[in-house]
Amino acid sequence: MTTLLVANRGEIARRIFRTAKRMGMRTVAVYSDADAALPFVREADAAIRIGLAPAAESYLAIDRVIAAAREAKADLIHPGYGFLAERPEFASAVDAAGMLFVGPPPSVLQSLGDKGEAKAIAERAKVPVVPGYRGEDQSDEWFIRAARSIHYPVMIKPVAGGGGIGMQMIKEEPQLRDGLARARRIATSAFGDERLLLERLVEPARHIEVQVLADDHGTVISVGDRDCTVQRRHQKIVEWAPNWRPNEKGRERMAAAAIAIAREAGYRNAGTVEFVLDDRGKFYFLEVNARLQVEHPVTEMVYGVDLVEQQLRIVMGERLDIQPLQHGRQHAVEARIYAEDPAAGFLPSTGRLVHVRWPERAGIRVDAGYEEGDVVTRHYDPLLAKVIAFGGDRRIALGMLANALDETEVLGVRTNIRFVRALIGYMNHQDVRMDTGLVERELTRLLPESAPAPDEAYAVAAAAVATGSRQPQDPWTATGAWRIGEGSATTIALREGERERAVRLAGSGTYTYAGHRVAPVDEAHRWTIDGAAAAAAPSNGVVWTSVRGTVWELETTPREREVERTAGAEVAAPMPGLVIAVQAVADRHVGRGDLLFVVEAMKMELRVEAPADGKVARVLASVGQQVERGQRLAEFEADPV
Repeated sequence: MTTLLVANRGEIARRIFRTAKRMGMRTVAVYSDADAALPFVREADAAIRIGLAPAAESYLAIDRVIAAAREAKADLIHPGYGFLAERPEFASAVDAAGMLFVGPPPSVLQSLGDKGEAKAIAERAKVPVVPGYRGEDQSDEWFIRAARSIHYPVMIKPVAGGGGIGMQMIKEEPQLRDGLARARRIATSAFGDERLLLERLVEPARHIEVQVLADDHGTVISVGDRDCTVQRRHQKIVEWAPNWRPNEKGRERMAAAAIAIAREAGYRNAGTVEFVLDDRGKFYFLEVNARLQVEHPVTEMVYGVDLVEQQLRIVMGERLDIQPLQHGRQHAVEARIYAEDPAAGFLPSTGRLVHVRWPERAGIRVDAGYEEGDVVTRHYDPLLAKVIAFGGDRRIALGMLANALDETEVLGVRTNIRFVRALIGYMNHQDVRMDTGLVERELTRLLPESAPAPDEAYAVAAAAVATGSRQPQDPWTATGAWRIGEGSATTIALREGERERAVRLAGSGTYTYAGHRVAPVDEAHRWTIDGAAAAAAPSNGVVWTSVRGTVWELETTPREREVERTAGAEVAAPMPGLVIAVQAVADRHVGRGDLLFVVEAMKMELRVEAPADGKVARVLASVGQQVERGQRLAEFEADPV
C-alpha cells in the first residue's frame, strides 16, 4: 500500500487525505503542539508530532518533516500550500530521502520562486510581462530611477515568496523610500531574502489565473481559468470559475500563454499561471504558483477534475488522461472564512470555537480545518474554512453561496462571515465594477457601523445562560422567582459595552421576552427566535450570540470600575504576532503618532505609534520577540496637559 505524508495542516491536509483514501493510500499527518487536537490529526491513519507551535520549529523544519516521513515509511510527501510547498530545498530533501515530492522538480521551484527569473521565462515564451525593474542593484536610487521611467503608481514586490506578502503600492515618489524599507523588512522576516522588484501598477485590473497540469511524458494542458479579482491587501477573499466576463479569444490566448510558460520552465505536476488583465482586455504575466492553490475547489467543481488525484497520478509516473478544458459545466464561487475582526481593521482573532455549524445543502462544498471545540491560535494563517457554491450561472451560484453563509455559524472568535456575506450581495449587482480595488473602494458600504444588540439577541443570550445554570422543569432551582399560576421567571444581567440590561425571561425551557418567543432546538447551542434559527454559547463571561446572521458578544460579568490614568495611554501590541522593528528608545521624547514598533502576524504589518506627546520610559520588547494582543511593548509617560 502506498503511504502519503501531508506536510501541512488544517483544511488542506483534510482535503488531500480525502482523495488519498479514495485512491487506497495510507495517510500520515504531521502536527505541532498547537494542532494536536485538530480534526486533520484524527482523520489520518497515522499522526506524528514534529515540534512546538511556532512554524519554524515544526512545519517549516525540513529535518523534522523528513524524519517523520522516514518513521512513517512514506512513499510520497505532499506539501499542500504555504509552509514548505514552494521551497526547492524541501523538494531536494524529499528526493534525497528516496521519496517522491508531490510537486515540481527542485530546479523548477528554484527558477519560478524567483519572480525576476519567472518573468524572464515568460519573456522567453513570448508572453507579455508588466514593465518594471528587477535588476541586481537593489539601492533605493535605482528603484527611484526605474519608477520615474515606468511612471507611478508602482508596485513593490519581494523577489522570493508569494501570497501577497510584502507587496507595497506606491502612488507617488515621496512614499517610495518608506515602501522599500517596509517591503525589505517583511521580505527578510517572511522569506529570509530582502531582494525586491518593481512593477508598474496596472489599474483598474482583474486578476485571472489559469490552472495547468503537466506530466513526465511531455503533456501540458490547461484546466480552465479562475477569477481572483476580489482581494483586500493583495489577499484573495472570493474566487470563482470560470471568469464571468470572458473575451473568448483572450481566454484562449491566456491558456496558450500559460502552457507556453509551463513548457519553457520544464514544469511538472499541478500549478497556476497568474495574469493581470487591464481594462482594455490586455493581459500580462504575474507569476507562477508552483503548487495547489487555496481556491482550487472552484476549478474542481466546474470542470469535474480532482486536482489532487491528478497530482498523485502524475508523481507516480502516469500519463495525463484528461483533455484540455476551457468551458466548464456551470459556475462555482468560493468564500474564505477567516478568524479576524473586520471592524478592527481585519486583525486576527484567536480563541476556542464554542459553537460551529457549517452549511449542509446540495450544491455546497465546505473545506474546513476546524470544528466545534477547536482552538484557533496566533501561530498560523487564520483561515477557518472555505465555503463553495456550484450553480447553473453566476447569479445562481452567488445566491446559493449567500444562503450558505446565512446558515454558517462560528462563535468563540470574531470572523469575516458578515463582511463576506455583504460582499457577495454587492457582487450580485449587474452593474458592479469588478476590479482589484473593489473592496477598498466599497469598504464603508461593506462594513456598516454595528448597531446595538436587538431584543432578540438579548433574549437568546439570556436563554442560553438560564438553561446552563438551572435544571429544566424544576421551579425550586430556577434562577429567578416562581409563582403559582405564572410558572418560573428568570432574570439574567447582560452587558454590551457600556450598556447593561436585566433580561427577565418568562417560562421554563421555552421563554418569552419583550414579545419574542425563544425555544430550544435538539442540538447544542441551537435556538429559534420567533421561529427563525439562532445560536448562543456562553464562554468565559461572554455569551456569543448569533441572530439573523449577525453575531453579538454579550457579557455576563459586571462592568469593571474605571480607574483614571495619569500616565496616558499604554503602548501595547495591537494583535498577537512578531515584533519586526523597534524605533522606540528609552528616555527619548516623542510626538503623538511617532512610530515606536512594527508588529507582523498573519501576513499583516501594523504600526504601533506614540499615543501622545511624551517620553518612552522603558522599552519592553525587542525585534524577533513574539507578543500577545494587548501586551505592553514600552512604558510610556505622557506629557502633562
